[in-house]
Amino acid sequence: MFCTTFVPYLVARGTRCPIVIYKCLTIIEMQEKSKLQFRQSIVVRFSGDSGDGMQLAGNIFSNVSAELGDQISTFPDYPAEVRAPQGSLNGVSGFQVHIGHGVHTPGDECDVLVAMNPAALKQNARFLRKGGVAIVDIDSFKKSDLEKALFTTDDPYTEIGLKAQVVEVPMTEMVKAALVDSGMDFKAQLKCRNMFALGLVCWLFNMPVASALRFLQHKFASKPAVYEANAIVVRGGYDYGHNIHASVSTYRIETDDVRPGTYTDVNGNKATAWGLILASEKSGRPLFLGSYPITPATDILHELAKRRDLGVKACQMEDEIGGICSAIGASFAGNLAVTSTSGPGLALKSEAMGLAVMAELPLVVIDVQRGGPSTGLPTKTEQTDLLQALYGRSGECPLVVLAATSPTDCFHMAFEAARIAIEHMTPVVLLTDAFIANGSSAWRIPDEGEYPAIRVNEVPDSLRENWHAYDRDERGVRYWAIPGTPGLEHRVGGLEKDFATGAISNDPVNHERMVRVRAEKVARVADDIPLLTVKGNAQADTIVVGWGGTYGHVLTAVEKLAEEGIDVAMAQFAYINPLPRNTEEVLSRYSRVIVAELNAGQFATYLQSKIPQLNIRRINKVQGQPFLVQEIVDGVKNIMEEQ
Repeated sequence: MFCTTFVPYLVARGTRCPIVIYKCLTIIEMQEKSKLQFRQSIVVRFSGDSGDGMQLAGNIFSNVSAELGDQISTFPDYPAEVRAPQGSLNGVSGFQVHIGHGVHTPGDECDVLVAMNPAALKQNARFLRKGGVAIVDIDSFKKSDLEKALFTTDDPYTEIGLKAQVVEVPMTEMVKAALVDSGMDFKAQLKCRNMFALGLVCWLFNMPVASALRFLQHKFASKPAVYEANAIVVRGGYDYGHNIHASVSTYRIETDDVRPGTYTDVNGNKATAWGLILASEKSGRPLFLGSYPITPATDILHELAKRRDLGVKACQMEDEIGGICSAIGASFAGNLAVTSTSGPGLALKSEAMGLAVMAELPLVVIDVQRGGPSTGLPTKTEQTDLLQALYGRSGECPLVVLAATSPTDCFHMAFEAARIAIEHMTPVVLLTDAFIANGSSAWRIPDEGEYPAIRVNEVPDSLRENWHAYDRDERGVRYWAIPGTPGLEHRVGGLEKDFATGAISNDPVNHERMVRVRAEKVARVADDIPLLTVKGNAQADTIVVGWGGTYGHVLTAVEKLAEEGIDVAMAQFAYINPLPRNTEEVLSRYSRVIVAELNAGQFATYLQSKIPQLNIRRINKVQGQPFLVQEIVDGVKNIMEEQ
C-alpha cells in the first residue's frame, strides 16, 4: 500500500527525480570575467521576522535542490515566542540549508545570508563566512528599524564588523510594484517578500525557477490568486539577479550522480510518520496514534492525521497521559500503537510506559527531544532525555531505546521501532531531536520489497486449547492474543502476574522471575539488530563516538581531522538499549574513546557503566543548538594533546 499508493501521491506533488537531470545555467555573461564559483557544496541562510516566511522560503529552496539531485541538510532555527515584536532581536527566525556533495550537516558557516531586516542581520551575521554574500532588504533598514535592532549608528555593516559582499535590494518596493495590479492590500503584499528573496537566491545558485514555482503551485493549489501573486514575485527576484550578476559572486554546484529513484525533500517528523505507515503495511496491523500536541513533535500527529486513506487512525487526546493510555488500549486490541511527545511529555507518560512493560504489549513511544528541563527551550535541540528514556520509570522496567541519526534515518528507525516492538512484544522508545525532526534531507523513496515483512507473534494453534496470557516462545517473547479470537480470552495489566498461569501473583520468587524474564527478553533484542560499525581509520588509537542526531557533525569532523593528518575512527550509535553485541569488542580496541553529545555526558555515563574498562573522554554542548563541526574538531585535538 505504501509503495503503490503513497509514491504516486508524492509524484503528483512534483517530487519525482530519477537522477540528476538538469543544472540550469542561463547566464550568458559567465563566460566573461564574472565571479562564478564552482563549488562542491554551498550553505545559504534565510533570516527575518517570524512572520516573514523564512521557513517556507528555505523549505522550497531545499526541495528544488533535492529535485536537482543535490544532497541537502537543513536547520530551521526559530524562536519560542508566538509573535515577538516586529523587528526585534528576539523575534528573528532563521533557516539554514547546505546543498551539494558530501553534505552531512547544515554547515558551520553560510556562504549566503538573506537578512530581511537589521535584527536578522545582527543575529545571523556571525554565521556568514568572510567574503560571503549578504542580501538585505534595504527598504527595512530605516533609522527606526535600526533602533529596534539596537544598532547605535546608521552604518550597521561597520558596527557589526561585517566582511562580506553586501547586496542591498529594495525588496519591499519591488514587491509592491510587481503586485500593484493584484488587488492585494499592502500587508498581504509584504508577505510575498520571502518569495522575492527565494527567486534571487535561485538565480544566485543557477537553479531553475520553474521548480520553485511548481512547489508553490502545490502549496497554494486551493488559492490560485495567492499562487499567481507569489509566482510573479519569484520571477521578479530571479530576473533582478540578472541585472546585478557582475557585482556579486554566483555559484554552480557540482555534484556526483545519485542513485536512480524517486526523491523528495523530507524532514525528520514527516519521515517518522511515513516509516510508521510502512511498518503498519508490513505487519498487517492497523496504525493507531494517540498523541497530544507538543513542540517539536506535533508534526507527526499532523502528518498521520492526513493519512486516513492508508487506514491510519490519529487521535488528539486531552493530555499526554490520555495519549499513551489510548495507545496502550489500541495495542491490546491488536493495533500497531504509537504515541509521540517531547521531554516533558515523556515524563508524564512514565507510569503508563511501566504498564506497557508489565502487560508486555508492543508500543512505540517517540520522543522528539528539546531543550529542558521543564518548558526549557521548546524550539531548540538537545539530547538530554536519554537517561529518562533508559531509566525514568518506577521499578525494574527495561525497554528498548533507539535513536535516529538523521532526518531520513527517522524513516528507517521508525520502521525498526515498530518492527522490534511487534516482534519482541515490548515498548520501544525512539529518540529523535528538534534538529533532525525539523531539519530535512533528500530522501529516496524505498523500492517495493526493500523492507521486510514484520512477523506478528501470534498464538500457535498447538497452544490454543491450553493457552495462558504469559505463555512465551523460545525467545521468551509473549504471544500477542488479539481480543475477539475464540479461545484466547485473557486479561493483562499493571499487577504482577504468575509466570505459568497469568493470574495475579504476590509471590516474591515469582516476581523476581518475571523481572528477570522481562529484562532477558529486551537483552535478546541484541540478536536482532545490526552490529556496530566503524568509519574513518579503524586502525587509529582514538575513536570518536556519537549517538542519534549528531551523526553528520561527528562524521564531518572525523573527515576534517583526516584532511589535517589526524587519523581517528568513528562509531555512531542508533541502538542504545540493548547495545549492539560487538560494542565492547569494538570500543576496547581503542586507547581513547571520545563521546560527543548534546548534553552533560549522559551516553558517556551509560557507556561507562556497561564497559567500565574504557578510557572515555567527553565533548559536551548544552546550548539548545547543534554542534558546529569545528567544535568537535577542536575538542578532539585538545583531548589528544592532553595525553
